[in-house]
Amino acid sequence: MTTAQATNNTVAGRLPQNKLYKLVVASSIGNALEWFDLIVYGFFAMTISKLFFPSNDETVSLLLALGTFAASYLIRPLGAIVLGSYADRVGRKSAMLVSIWLMMAGTFIIATMPTFETIGILAPIGIFAARLIQGFSAGGEFGSATALLVEHAPERKGLISSFMFASQGISALLASGFGIALSSMLTQSQLESWGWRIPFLFGLLIGPIGLYIRKHIQDAEEFSKSSHSHAPISAILKTHKASLALAIGSLIMSTSVSYVIIFMPTYAVKNLGLTASVGFTGTLLSGAVLAILTPFIGHLSDSIGRTRLMFWSVIVFTCTIYPAFVFLSHEPTLPSLLLVLFWMTVLKCVYFGGLPALMSELFPTAVRATGMALSYNIGTTIFGSFTPFFITWLIDISNDTMAPSWYLLTTGLLSLISLFGIKRKLTTE
Repeated sequence: MTTAQATNNTVAGRLPQNKLYKLVVASSIGNALEWFDLIVYGFFAMTISKLFFPSNDETVSLLLALGTFAASYLIRPLGAIVLGSYADRVGRKSAMLVSIWLMMAGTFIIATMPTFETIGILAPIGIFAARLIQGFSAGGEFGSATALLVEHAPERKGLISSFMFASQGISALLASGFGIALSSMLTQSQLESWGWRIPFLFGLLIGPIGLYIRKHIQDAEEFSKSSHSHAPISAILKTHKASLALAIGSLIMSTSVSYVIIFMPTYAVKNLGLTASVGFTGTLLSGAVLAILTPFIGHLSDSIGRTRLMFWSVIVFTCTIYPAFVFLSHEPTLPSLLLVLFWMTVLKCVYFGGLPALMSELFPTAVRATGMALSYNIGTTIFGSFTPFFITWLIDISNDTMAPSWYLLTTGLLSLISLFGIKRKLTTE
């Protein structure tokens, strides 16, 4: 075999290229499905609030829908403990198969649930139960899938693991496309009657594809040959508490930006006076930037260092986010919204392109899936899921459309502090 052939057949020193592609798809498709359902729920929050959480006060109805969206995240840490521990004890592949089955079940319930008008109180209870199932599933998805990727390609872990976040961009593209098409082609009564269900039914079709691909992958030798912890959560809490806290802190800015972007169609309609299709167009651009730019940043993080890129991103972000929202509030147009979302998304990509790899470096192989799952889901529960609810509440009580910028500024500073701690920890070990 020639040197060129060897290089082609052993990308990243571990897997033939075709198997590496398959691994990326298998690992990221579950994350993509999770984010697709999450984004669709966020996009159609106002419609869902009318159908499942009716109230005489439109804001109260929206808060109930967003509260259900947020409260379902409270089960994510439990999913992280159960499925993350399962991944560290039994294998990444096994945990990923369980996760995608659960995600499909939750999506099916949302797609087929009758409205409040039809079955009364059982409707919001059913939506909440579906979100709990999805939250539990998502709790173990990120840790298991990211651990599998970095263990198969340790020499290029920034690039390979960045596809976990790039898949969020693909999900945003698909969800935004549905949002634009449905809001443009259907009347409001058609959208409320059956149109909003179409994206969830589409998401349900993605599940079997991911299930089939995941059945034909294997755990990496790094995991197979390592000693497996029989009680990974105990090990995390005993010896890796600092890593857990730092990993949570590193997620804060990235997570808050993601959920503000998800909230933007609602923000555009309710607070800027724009049409729903304008908001969806903005998030469509954001999804395209995430899908294209994130892998390049992941690759760059393998070359010049992850924390260096992340430091510059968070500093620029905290200096520009308030002026960006001032500009948007004074110029509430589609070009302005596109410009602000583009800027936020570029900085987000620079920050989180190497973030999965950085988080993986904080935990040893024996507890990596549990550590990453737990930190990721605590971070997204606190600083992600409640973001739309919190921003809606802040705007309502303050009557200030700048509320999102103050929230994002705070989360950026918290992540900056965490990055200093991570850099110090990794350089002293």
